[in-house]
Amino acid sequence: MDKISNFADKLKKGLEKTRKSFVEGMTHIFTFWKKVDKEFWEELEDLMLTSDISVATVDKLIGNLKEIAQKEHIFDTEPLMERFKQEIGKILGTGGGRIFRPASGPSVILVVGVNGTGKTTSIAKLANYLKKDGSKVMLAAADTFRAAAIDQLQIWADRLSIDIIKTKEGGDPSAVCYDAVSAAKARKCDYLIIDTAGRLQAKTNLMEELKKMKRVISKECPGAPHETLIVLDAGTGKNALVQAKTFSEASQITGIVLTKLDGTAKGGIVISIADEMSIPVKFIGFGEQLENWGEFNGKEFLDALFLS
Repeated sequence: MDKISNFADKLKKGLEKTRKSFVEGMTHIFTFWKKVDKEFWEELEDLMLTSDISVATVDKLIGNLKEIAQKEHIFDTEPLMERFKQEIGKILGTGGGRIFRPASGPSVILVVGVNGTGKTTSIAKLANYLKKDGSKVMLAAADTFRAAAIDQLQIWADRLSIDIIKTKEGGDPSAVCYDAVSAAKARKCDYLIIDTAGRLQAKTNLMEELKKMKRVISKECPGAPHETLIVLDAGTGKNALVQAKTFSEASQITGIVLTKLDGTAKGGIVISIADEMSIPVKFIGFGEQLENWGEFNGKEFLDALFLS
């Protein structure tokens, strides 16, 4: 992979597959159809649905665009393309936001998400991101269900020279949380990032476990966890929305981390997530490299998607 100068350029490169599929397809529809008619609306709707934009968001975008065309007496498709882009921009504008920092003590960040979404790598990228800002960061391996999860987080902690609190496989995750919060306070850490299990096949137990962890964390550090971030794999499309809604039942999710945007041509899921979840997309990431990570910015994302 070529060296890329900054995150905006990385974003453009990461969205290459989605751009070729969605934006080029959209451009074709708006220039080929010429007239705003039934066939035009059907083609635009089909394109959005195949780009993993949810039915609810597609209905909203089409409805808004039809209203604009009617109010402004637009009969040709080409003038509508810029308006369509603006409507997407309004939805994406809801994302972003930095990690919350309390007035004193560490900011406790609980990270949730199903296995395979890139959760462990995302934790490492977030830790690296915060550490580069001059902050003192600690990790906690509270995914005690899998030995591999503990080992992977230990490897990242060693690589980043960051303290980690852990226990053996099968240990009590809430006990790990208690020890980690106590240690983070004692060592005057700025951030404590806690990994959690992600096995939706044991949904009820997992959700109860998360609730218990939050109670333990809050008791040891009032107001914590200050952030609960869910990691979603953009490549899973509409299933990512289902995951977000499922975890929201047990935890008050404060932010979304979207991973693997470079691996899918269906990055339209970002639009649906921003539209349907009253939760901001806070970070986005690509691949394994630590540097391929940054805060989500709606305008920057839109510019990268349309190469504005």
